[in-house]
Amino acid sequence: MSCPSIPGLFITGNDTGVGKTYVAAIIARWLAAAGHRVGVYKPVASGCRREGAALISDDALMLWEAAGRPGDLHHVCPQRFAAPLAPHLAARVEGREVDSQPLRDGLDYWRERSDIVLVEGAGGLMSPLSDADYVADLAADFGFPLIVVARNQLGVINQTLQTLITAATFRDGLEVAGVVLNNTAPAVDDPSISSNRRELEMRCVPPVLGEVAHAAPDLDRHVDWYQLAAVRSSQ
Repeated sequence: MSCPSIPGLFITGNDTGVGKTYVAAIIARWLAAAGHRVGVYKPVASGCRREGAALISDDALMLWEAAGRPGDLHHVCPQRFAAPLAPHLAARVEGREVDSQPLRDGLDYWRERSDIVLVEGAGGLMSPLSDADYVADLAADFGFPLIVVARNQLGVINQTLQTLITAATFRDGLEVAGVVLNNTAPAVDDPSISSNRRELEMRCVPPVLGEVAHAAPDLDRHVDWYQLAAVRSSQ
């Protein structure tokens, strides 16, 4: 694991579509409101929409807006592809490939102009990014502690514990700062929703930092995200 030159957090999920970007944007807004220069980096995105000749990642746009539009949008997500597939497969559809070195080098842009950097992965830790890289490879190389976003639904306990096991066993282990339980939909007929948080708090070694109600602007519990990143990144 590398040693970060500035504090940062790596936002990942226990699955795809769990609201990683939504939670990362909450964190970015909090940090910006607290007066920090926030860098936001999504190394690669697929399923992007076309706007004229450009490909736009809506996730990157949301992060950029939440952080107060730092730098320029292109550097938030420098590698973008249209097909809604894993990035390396989306690139192949276009006769291209995900370039592994720029996945890593793109972080330097934000290190030079930020007090703290938020990195958002694609999918979960073992989601492929390129033919040679998983999300976990970037997390290990960047060295930022993980925020694991977990969607509140039946099955979240198993999925979250599997993600934490993966983090603990990948290479030399990935530091996990905590878990955020996210309600991605209005109330549904799922009785597990009322007990999932308690079960996760009992079974997870990293703390459950809080829960995001559907469409809520913040967690239900105060978290000093800068302090969390600074303490964890220095360990």
